[in-house]
Amino acid sequence: MTEEAVAALRAGQAVILPTDTVYGLCALPGYEDVLYELKGRDRSKPVALLAADVDALVVAVPGVDREVLERYLPGPYTLIVGSPSVGVRVPSLPPVAVDVVRAVGVVAATSANLSGGPDPRRVEDVAAEIRAGCGAILDAGELPGIPSTVIDLTSGEPRVLRQGAGARPE
Repeated sequence: MTEEAVAALRAGQAVILPTDTVYGLCALPGYEDVLYELKGRDRSKPVALLAADVDALVVAVPGVDREVLERYLPGPYTLIVGSPSVGVRVPSLPPVAVDVVRAVGVVAATSANLSGGPDPRRVEDVAAEIRAGCGAILDAGELPGIPSTVIDLTSGEPRVLRQGAGARPE
């Protein structure tokens, strides 16, 4: 299944991957359009970059501060960093997803729900039309179902934009 997911990503298709919070809808950077189309998501809402480790994010996002990332990651956080700003994540990935993300470096990711819909804690919670539009689906069983905490780090002082699974920064 890992090879199938990597091949689908490299072919420009979306895949559904489990994270430490909810199921994610992922594509390679440059192919984010498929995520917006499948979710019915407003294109003004950015997707995040998700990696298997901080090293991959440092390579993917030039100028990002490794020390800042390592304060929060890996874990249930999406960090808004850089200029122009970008959301980045290093979830504690279930084993079934680690090899896929490592094989491609980083993926563009968002929750695998229809825009505005409930966050999927099981593959069965993902809308049938999203599942049908994906090149691969990796199932890790039931997940916590609470999305990541989003923290804006672009102004120096951490600012929580969405409280989720991660604790508030001190």
